[in-house]
Formats: sequence, structure tokens, C-alpha cells
Amino acid sequence: MQYITPLWPAYPELFLLTMACAILIIDLFISDDNRIFTYGLTQITLVGCALLTFFTGNADPVYTFSGMFVDDLMADVLKLLTCVAVIVILVYARAYTAARGMFRGEFFALALFATLGMMVMISANHLLTLYLGLELLSLSLYAMVALQRDSARATEAAMKYFVLGALASGMLLYGMSMLYGATGTLEITELARMSMDGVRAQAVLVFGLVFIVAGLGFKLGAVPFHMWVPDVYQGAPTAVTLFLGSAPKFAAFAIVMRLLAQALGAEMLVDEWRQMLMVMAVLSLAIGNLTAIMQTNLKRMLAYSTISHMGFLLLGVLSGTIDGYGAGMFYVVVYVLMTLGSFGIILLLTRGGFEAEELDDYKGLNQRSPWYAFLMLLLMFSMAGIPPTVGFYAKLSVLQAVVHIGLWWVAVIAVIFSLIGAFYYLRIVKLMYFDAPLDQSPVQASGDVRVLLSANGLAILILGIAPQPLMVMCIEAIRASI
Repeated sequence: MQYITPLWPAYPELFLLTMACAILIIDLFISDDNRIFTYGLTQITLVGCALLTFFTGNADPVYTFSGMFVDDLMADVLKLLTCVAVIVILVYARAYTAARGMFRGEFFALALFATLGMMVMISANHLLTLYLGLELLSLSLYAMVALQRDSARATEAAMKYFVLGALASGMLLYGMSMLYGATGTLEITELARMSMDGVRAQAVLVFGLVFIVAGLGFKLGAVPFHMWVPDVYQGAPTAVTLFLGSAPKFAAFAIVMRLLAQALGAEMLVDEWRQMLMVMAVLSLAIGNLTAIMQTNLKRMLAYSTISHMGFLLLGVLSGTIDGYGAGMFYVVVYVLMTLGSFGIILLLTRGGFEAEELDDYKGLNQRSPWYAFLMLLLMFSMAGIPPTVGFYAKLSVLQAVVHIGLWWVAVIAVIFSLIGAFYYLRIVKLMYFDAPLDQSPVQASGDVRVLLSANGLAILILGIAPQPLMVMCIEAIRASI
């Protein structure tokens, strides 16, 4: 491995940091009536960051900051997708935040710092770098959840998230310290080499692995570390819930890949963490789907839906193969796409002081707006895994990876719970198309939201019909990086 001193692999992060600090200062001199300028500057920053990520991308891994930072194909793809996701989030959230007094510099700065944390996590080649990125992301999200200061529900959600998040970060940090105690290094590539060669303090390494998996389980929202997900999803402002439930999943997937697939990817260690991920995946599928059936609040239902989706994601990871990791990456991209669309519809129907988060609020949506009802139908079909939407292919690819390593019984359990989960997704379709609307007012949206939401929904259908290019990209990104 050759370390280089130039900073160009980290140009996107340096640009993002500089602009986030500049936006904080510039916003001090902008009146509330001209806050759209801050919004525009934030979007320009994210577009610039995406372009820098694209133009500084490299097929082969490139290391800088004394090996603590890596720029490889997986990092480039995930960072590019993260920037695009945050751009879409801010477009969807603009009307909502403006109506609730959240359309301020603090919201945009926190979104940029959270994005920076995600990008640092994605490119981390050192456990300290990874932890710094994780804490930057976590602290930004805690503040975003509590940004609506007059809301007792949001404040309560932020406190729960902070306390449980601190506990999970502590477990992850303790697990990292155990890895250091067993190997004498914090560098991920060096950890990978030593785990392949064999480590004397094998028991210490496995013990640290337990804490690592527990910390990762919390960040993903997998059972039994899922306690925060429903309360935070429901309690946070919907625009923040959208942010929380989408883009950070790219960073969470990246640290799973860096820690488990890369640093601890030796065959003897894969057998250790595969058993733990298997239990977490099956429990997530069971509790997520069964509990979601009983929910009447759409945000809370989607929270339990997220838990079940993370179960499917873990199935791809526990396969321990390149194809399985590629299927997992494909799944997380599809999941973020579905989450953006679903919460985009919720934000679209939300107006003034009305929060469109109860299932009854979607009754008769087809009569109010056939197009948005159709988009929501595509999103719900995709989440349920019904062809020809991309959610079907995402679940199929993950199940194939599990069957390929002989765990067919896990695949059978996943299919059964997926069928159970289809009930609560199809219930929303039934409400939209077969029930009388409680509200007859027309659905209004700005031009950019209409275009993006339509593209978002149609992408679910187009990728379902032609999923191969995205799947090939994911597998190639994993193969070039792990």
C-alpha cells in the first residue's frame, strides 16, 4: 500500500466543510424573508460536492491522511448517492420547514454537517476516522430532531435518541478498543491483514466483535437495538424523519462493510459475526412486520417497516460473499429511494398546522389526485416486494445470496414475514382507492417537488423493469473496494 500526501481524495469533504461554515456565517446577515438565498447556497454546495466526488473518483483505492482516509469505488458511489439524496430531501422539505419556522440557517447547516459526517464515515480507513464521522453525523441528527423547540414530542424524541445513541456509540467505541487490544492497530486495512494471518488474542477479538455488532445494530435500527426508531420517527418533524430515515443508511451500510466485510472479513471471523447477524435479521423481520400491522400512524408504521427492511439488508451482508454484499448495497439504494418517495408524499399532503401522518388521512387520495395516488401505490408495492417494482428484485437478490450459502431456511422465514408485511402496505392502497376522502381539498405542490416526486416514483418502476445496470454497479463497487 502506498500512502500519498496530496489532499485531492478529500476535496469533496474539505469543500463541504468550508461551505457549511461559510453558510453559518452568511446566514447571520440574511433576513427571514430572504432565507431562500441560504437554501439555494446549500443546494449549490451539495451539487458542487457531488461534482467533486465524481471528478476526483478513482477505480483503485487511494489513501491519504497517513492511511486514515480512503477514496475507492464504493466510497465514490455511496458519497454521490448521499449528496443526491440530501438534495432531494431539502427540495421535499422546503414547504414543510417554511410553514413551521424551521426554514433557517441552523437546519441547512446541520444538514450539511450531517452529510459531512456521512461522507467521512464512508471513506474511513481508520477506526478513529470512522468514529469521528459517526459522532459528527449523530450530534447533527440529535439537534435536527429537537429543532422544533416548541414541540414537546420532538424534544422527547431527541432525548430518547440522544441517550440511546450515546449508549450505542459507547458500545461501538468499546468494541474498537478491544480490536486494538487484540491487534495493536486501528487501521482497517491492517486489521484485515492481521485477521487473515490469524490473531493470537482470538478470544479478545471475538469479544470486541460482539460490541461492534451491537453498535452497528443500533445505527441500522435492527432488533434488539431498535427501541429508538418508532418514537424518533413519530416524534421528529416529518422533514427531519425523512432525513433520518434515508441518507444516513448509506453511511451505516459503509461502516458495516468497512468493519465486518473488510476489517473482519477473514473466514473464521465471518462465521462468528454471521451467527449474530442472522439472529438480528430474523428478529428484525419478525418484530418489524408483525408490529407494523397494528400501527395507525403512518410514520410509526414506516418506522417498523424500516426495521424489517434492515433485516433484509443484514441477510445480504451475512452471506459473506461479494455477490451478497453487492445485493446488500443494491438493497440499501432501493430502500433510500423508497423512503424518499414515501415521506415525500407525506410532506406533500401536509399543510399549515396539519400533519398528514395518520392512515385515515390517505383515504380517497385517488379522488383528490390520481397521479400522486399512483406514485404512492408504486412505492407501497415496492416496499411489499411486488413485481414489477424494484423492491421485488431487491428482495430476490438478497434471498438468492442467502440461499447460495445454504441458509435456505432463513430465506423461507424472510419470505413468510415479507408476505405478512404486504398486508399493511396494501392497506394503504386500499384506503387510497376504495375509501371516501375525509378531505376534498386539491393536492398542491411546487414545480420542483412535482418533477422530483414523479421521477422518484417512476424510478421505482423503471429500475424494477431494468435492475441490472444498478446491480452491476453495486457489485463492481464492492469488488473494487473489499
